[in-house]
Amino acid sequence: MGLALKNSLRYFPPDLHPVLAPEFADELRHYGHIYMYRFCPQIEMRAYPIQEYPCQTIQAAAIMHMIMNNLDPAVAQFPQELVTYGGNGQVFSNWAQFWLVMHYLSQMTEDQTLVMYSGHPLGLFPSHTNAPQLVITNGMVIPNYSSREEYEKLFAMGVTMYGQMTAGSYCYIGPQGIVHGTVLTVLNAGRRYLGVENLAGKVFVTSGLGGMSGAQAKAAVIAGCVGIIAEVDEAALLKRYNQGWLMEITDSLDHCIVRLRKARKDKMALSLGYHGNVVALWERLVDEFNKTGDLLVDLGSDQTSCHNPFNGGYYPVQLNFKEANQLMASNTEAFKVLVQERY
Repeated sequence: MGLALKNSLRYFPPDLHPVLAPEFADELRHYGHIYMYRFCPQIEMRAYPIQEYPCQTIQAAAIMHMIMNNLDPAVAQFPQELVTYGGNGQVFSNWAQFWLVMHYLSQMTEDQTLVMYSGHPLGLFPSHTNAPQLVITNGMVIPNYSSREEYEKLFAMGVTMYGQMTAGSYCYIGPQGIVHGTVLTVLNAGRRYLGVENLAGKVFVTSGLGGMSGAQAKAAVIAGCVGIIAEVDEAALLKRYNQGWLMEITDSLDHCIVRLRKARKDKMALSLGYHGNVVALWERLVDEFNKTGDLLVDLGSDQTSCHNPFNGGYYPVQLNFKEANQLMASNTEAFKVLVQERY
């Protein structure tokens, strides 16, 4: 804890340390990381028009614009924790870094370069007008120390973070960025495993609607099949539905089966979001097969955060969403045991 506090307090004058240290220590104990919630901006976080940003160059304004888009609650998965997508793909490691970077960008000239390391601004360095305005690296860990346990230790210390592909590089564009790839994956799965070019009347069952996985629903419809996508987080499900990525939503397995059968029979392209655990959905589909002999699924997949199984990537079917989150926070080892019973 001592080193984590030291790393966090380096951003502040010594006279503030007695006030901040207890707060940061409490965050570390409760959340396993120091997010510095007291510095979370009390403004509407969104991408403002570029001309509204105080800066010396249009390039710096564009970067500020992108950062705020990544942290927009309508875009980000867990904005309070600076996570844009993927369960742990962060823009910054803490909110002090947000303010420092925005300050640096407001001061940066065309012959300077801002250098970033895992959310930490190393500073503005002299460069030239043809040099990159921003150089970023995230999650650089020596291979011999690149275990999950070591990463979690380094993350808690505030010396590394996982920026995913476009969270920590400030250029996330949401599920639209992967729709084309997901469509091709579904189509090629049909060609390879079903031997068909036309997926009309074929059923695709999968899970995950949080970040990039939100593209699965739209991809299923574009590919012409019946897509049933399970999601345990109701907020994520409703977000995708309200944004138009999902055609229909339900929390009833009975409704899922009825809707699936009709869409399959009518060869209707459909995206149906099921609020619940995908394990329960698969078990119901197996039960339908055992009772009726009808194999209702043609393709199965999963796009939950398998890189982050014990911190929100996977939810054990034995618990509801609220119970799972409580156990995840209070007893990590017990949560891991439940996840591994099913994965």
